[in-house]
Amino acid sequence: MQIGEVAARTGLSLRTIRHYEETGLVTPSARSQGGFRLYTEADVARLMVVRRMKPLGFTLDQMRDLLDATDRLDAGTLPASERDALLERIRGYERDATEQVEKLRTQLARAEEFAATLRARLSPAS
Repeated sequence: MQIGEVAARTGLSLRTIRHYEETGLVTPSARSQGGFRLYTEADVARLMVVRRMKPLGFTLDQMRDLLDATDRLDAGTLPASERDALLERIRGYERDATEQVEKLRTQLARAEEFAATLRARLSPAS
């Protein structure tokens, strides 16, 4: 699929997808004869990982590191020690993601309380 369809499916802008390509996070699987970027389902899945990491505050280097770890795991048979090390890296990202989600839940709860306080002030006194 071309970059426009990928943008529509991922909710990312064309500019963002091109930026992720420039930084090495995602590489189109092919180019058309006309030079258009062509992406596969695997490329879209990779972009979705990046999209999900971004609001949790992960850096581009961290995204690249996680994608590298998952790529290496998916590539095939690894010695047990290397596989264990990669899995531990991924566990670290899972712990960090869980911690960020909890922080976001706390922020959301505070924001909802604030909005409720404002609504209460705007309600006519009974």
